[in-house]
Amino acid sequence: MPDDTQDVISGGHLVAKALKAEGVDRIYTLCGGHIIDIYDGCVDEGIEVVDVRHEQVAAHAADGYARITGKPGCAVVTAGPGTTDAVTGVANAFRAESPMLLIGGQGALTQHKMGSLQDLPHVDMMNPITKFAATVPDTARAADMVSMAFRECYHGAPGPSFLEIPRDVLDAKVPADKARVPKAGAYRASTRSPGDPEAVEKLADLLVHAEKPAILLGSQVWTTRGTEAAVELVRTLNVPAYMNGAGRGTLPPGDPHHFQLSRRYAFSGADVIVIVGTPFDFRMGYGKRLSPAATVVQIDLDYRTVGKNRDIDLGIVGDAGLVLKAVTEAASGRVNGGASKRKEWLDELRAAEQTALEKRLPQLRSDASPIHPYRLVSEINDFLTEDSVYIGDGGDIVTFSGQVVQPKSPGHWMDPGPLGTLGVGVPFVLAAKQARPDKEVVALFGDGAFSLTGWDFETLVRYDLPFVGIVGNNSSMNQIRYGQAAKYGKDRERVGNTLGDVRYDEFARMLGGYGEEVRDPADIGPALRRARESGKPSLINVWVDPDAYAPGTMNQTMYK
Repeated sequence: MPDDTQDVISGGHLVAKALKAEGVDRIYTLCGGHIIDIYDGCVDEGIEVVDVRHEQVAAHAADGYARITGKPGCAVVTAGPGTTDAVTGVANAFRAESPMLLIGGQGALTQHKMGSLQDLPHVDMMNPITKFAATVPDTARAADMVSMAFRECYHGAPGPSFLEIPRDVLDAKVPADKARVPKAGAYRASTRSPGDPEAVEKLADLLVHAEKPAILLGSQVWTTRGTEAAVELVRTLNVPAYMNGAGRGTLPPGDPHHFQLSRRYAFSGADVIVIVGTPFDFRMGYGKRLSPAATVVQIDLDYRTVGKNRDIDLGIVGDAGLVLKAVTEAASGRVNGGASKRKEWLDELRAAEQTALEKRLPQLRSDASPIHPYRLVSEINDFLTEDSVYIGDGGDIVTFSGQVVQPKSPGHWMDPGPLGTLGVGVPFVLAAKQARPDKEVVALFGDGAFSLTGWDFETLVRYDLPFVGIVGNNSSMNQIRYGQAAKYGKDRERVGNTLGDVRYDEFARMLGGYGEEVRDPADIGPALRRARESGKPSLINVWVDPDAYAPGTMNQTMYK
């Protein structure tokens, strides 16, 4: 035991010091007896403790905070059910390549395997869905292991880490000079790699000589804050660009190199296709949607992703922004970068975009009631400003929005990512509005998705975080309903997917927010503007046609 004259420090306070060193300025949490010493340390270190109503919300908020700020997020939850409640949020961050640390409580080491309160094998559970999962074995190691966990978040593509801290380890005090507290900025190296120089030169040569190139700018363009480099490349080399995930908004709508609706057409006819920061997963048809005759190049932070599911002609492992910058520099001065000969290709793609738009235009302007989902998402798109962060949380309704809503600035699009998790909306709003209070936050929910984490709307009211929320309400889990009708017939389409007709506008008002109900499409725009002007967390309950399905829903291979 340390004597009374020694400076001593508890495990919770060591954790808080390590969080501070990493630049964490707030944690998301739901309280529990195992973790309260971390709260006490956070108070001393000036770290805000944001308390929510469900641990899934805390984990999703940490994920969202990392996406918005570029710094790792942090959630702190108690042992047992507190940690298991957070599993979905951690898994979502894992598939979305989002750096965050989940700290979970644990029973005392002295009670190991004795059946202590809320004791579970957390590390074993978290290993498959994290980049690092461990137990802190000793109080003096607490800060050191927090820093270790953050370091592991950035090994390859980013992702989550998990630490469990037994209660006696967290509460105990040790002499301050016996504890290692890593110095800010001194415990991990930069992971920003510009890629293999020979591969960069080869890609530059391919793009210079390509007649019909196309590039897909994925989430890692935003993760690496490579927007400027991406824009410079497509404009200098005159390459049409498509964007997905957090890469949306890299180019603003109306930019001559911004394309959206002609992607399949482009990837079928291009001679060089560059895929940046996006895996060949289900969103890309596992790579099968790319022309077999095209030269395919893949750029990714993670070596394991490059060439997975589909053969490629060239792979580059590195930071998307630095690689693209190096390619532009390598191509400069080479026959005008090949840019001048691509006008016909861009005109061809623009014509394909216009054809797709005109085909959809009647639905975008539909005056039908119930409201067509295309009309709703078109109104939302018109409503967004350059300062609007758009969040999509849902199945079919968000699939509609993915074809229409175009964020006007980089880093202003948030969706769950490839895990397809419902319920990210409210926690993403919480994180986005706290991280960037200067931004307007606009969130579109499916009524099923909102129900999963909707009670934390009260958290948004409690923390005075105004946002414009829209519930596309069809009283159904409609994406699944479509699949059931397609596979089993119309007489069996309503099994396990039908919800009640809930007035989410009244729910918002009950919790102290702003709410409106909309049944006429002409009322959507005015209702959105009133929600913006209310200065409160808001929900506009829009009744949409339950028999309208997004093309992306109807094309899902699981229903074929």
